[in-house]
Amino acid sequence: MAELLVPKLNNNDTDYVLTDWLVADGDPVAAGDPVAVVETSKATEELEAGAAGTLRHRVAAGARCRPGERIADVRDGATAADADRREDVARQAPPQSAAPQPAAGQQPTAAPQPAGAPLITRPAQDLADELGVTAEELAALGLAVVRRADVEALRPAPAAQPPAARQAPAGVPLTRVQQGVARAVEISHRTIPAAYTVVRMDLGPARAHGAALTRAVRRPVGLAELFVQQVAALHPHFPRFFAAIDGTTAVLADAPHIGVTVDLGEGLYVPCVRNPAELTIAEIATRLMSYRVAASGGTFRESDLGGANFVITLHTEGDVVLAVPFVFPGTVCALAVTSPADGSPANIGLAYDHRLVNGRDASLFLHALKTSMEGLA
Repeated sequence: MAELLVPKLNNNDTDYVLTDWLVADGDPVAAGDPVAVVETSKATEELEAGAAGTLRHRVAAGARCRPGERIADVRDGATAADADRREDVARQAPPQSAAPQPAAGQQPTAAPQPAGAPLITRPAQDLADELGVTAEELAALGLAVVRRADVEALRPAPAAQPPAARQAPAGVPLTRVQQGVARAVEISHRTIPAAYTVVRMDLGPARAHGAALTRAVRRPVGLAELFVQQVAALHPHFPRFFAAIDGTTAVLADAPHIGVTVDLGEGLYVPCVRNPAELTIAEIATRLMSYRVAASGGTFRESDLGGANFVITLHTEGDVVLAVPFVFPGTVCALAVTSPADGSPANIGLAYDHRLVNGRDASLFLHALKTSMEGLA
C-alpha cells in the first residue's frame, strides 16, 4: 500500500485546501495519474498517485490539509479488498442494493461524466450551477479538467452602476492571495536586514531595442523581458546576488532563476523564468506572456511560482518615479524597475540582504546593469 502525502508546495503557507478529488473513492489509478487538486494562497496544484492500485480517500474535498498529511491510500489487489471489507464492517455499510451515503462531514463524490465530457471540479460545478452555465458551455471550453477559474471567465460582466452604488463595503476580507503576500512581507521584515541603493538609468535605448525585437520575433518585448535577460547575464560576475542564506553560509546557485512580479489587480504573483541565460529573447517573452494570462485567470501552478533566486519588481505605471521592494524570503535581492512616461531617466533600485551584499557590491551591480541596458541597440 502506498500513501498519498501532501507535499510542501511553498514557504509562505502552513496549510492548503483540498479543493477536489479527480478520482472517486474506490476507483483504480495508475502511477502518475493526477488524483487530487490542492489550492495554496497563490495557485492550484494537482497531486499524482505514486503507485498503481485502488484509491481510497482519507480526507474529504473542501478540507484543509498540511504538508506531510496523509490524504489517501493507494491499495493493490487483495490488500485493497481486505481493507475494503474491514471498512465496510466498521462503518456497518448498507447492502449493495442501497444507494451509498456519504459519511458525516464528507462531501459526496461528483457524479460520473459522460464519455468525452471534461472532468469538472466540485468548486467549478458549484459556480456553474450558481451562474446557470450549462454542461454544453463547459464542454465547449475544450479543457480536460474544468476548474473554478475557468467558469469565472464565463461570468457575465456586471452592469454599470451609479457612483453611489460602487462604494466599497466595510470589513472586506483579505483574499487567500493577499494573505500570502502579507505573510511574505512579514517574514521578510522580521528576518532580513535589508538595504537599498538606486541609480538613474536612461531606458530610451532599451525601449527602442524592445520595439525592434517585438517586430522581429512577433512577441511583445518590453522592459520586463530585457531586464530578465540582462540581469541573468550578470550571474557569473555577481554570484552572491543569486544566492540563498542558510544560517551563516551563502549557498550559491548554479544558474539564475528570475522571478518577475505580476499584478493585474487580483493579487501579487511572482512567477519564475528559469535560467533565462539559456533562453532566447523570444522564449523569455513567450514565458512572461503566459504568466500574464495565468495571472488574469488565477490559473498558476505552484511550480510556476517557485524556484526564483532573484526577483524583479515592475513599477512601470507612468507616474511612478521610485519604488522600494521588500526582499522576498529565500532570495537576496529585489530589483525595482520604474519607467517614467515623460522619457526622463528612470530610478532603478536594488533592495538587498545586507548580511551578504554590501553597498559597494550593490553599486557595482547596478552600474554593470546600467551599462548593459543603456548599450542595447
